Amino acid sequence: MSSCCGAEAKNAKERRLLWIVLILNFSMFVVEFIAGWLANSSGLLADSLDMLADAAVYSLSLYAVGKSLLHKGRAALANGYLQLSLGLLVLLDVARRIWLGSEPQSDLMFSIGFMALIINMICFGILYQFRQGDVNLKASWICSRNDMLANIGILISAFLVGRLNTAWPDWAIGSVIAIIVIHSSIAIIREAKESLKESESQKIAESNDSIA
Repeated sequence: MSSCCGAEAKNAKERRLLWIVLILNFSMFVVEFIAGWLANSSGLLADSLDMLADAAVYSLSLYAVGKSLLHKGRAALANGYLQLSLGLLVLLDVARRIWLGSEPQSDLMFSIGFMALIINMICFGILYQFRQGDVNLKASWICSRNDMLANIGILISAFLVGRLNTAWPDWAIGSVIAIIVIHSSIAIIREAKESLKESESQKIAESNDSIA
């Protein structure tokens, strides 16, 4: 009975914290996406889509809390493929801007990038305790860690855009963020598939035990 209550309390805590980071990330996605278009910045647009992907990760992680290993594996697999798709879309957008040209506004890039960094630092602190958790909670922590690195990159690129009067730093950070998202998505997909294999092995073992 006590173990059951402990598990329920743990699941409730996980849900509460995931709701907090979900709301923070989705709110920042809206702000950063609008700012990205206004600033004509590939970096901000890339990071906003990364925020949206993270919000989806947290949503699916919420779904997986307290669920079986099979459900957790499927949720993580969906997370991974979503991030992979968004990363590829961002790379296409960067290529389009390089082809057509763009003039990013460094001041707006810096202010929004700094705001996003603060939000992601808060999310990182909230999710730090889950860094060794199950596949979905670990994926959520990986997302927040990568986002902080991306935000620092945006701040550096904003400084270089203003200093050098060229859009190349913005295009570069947009590409880097997309590659980070793609790399992380592949790791999440790989781990999710391992989780699904483990779930299948458990199912076979339970079936054999019932027959025996």
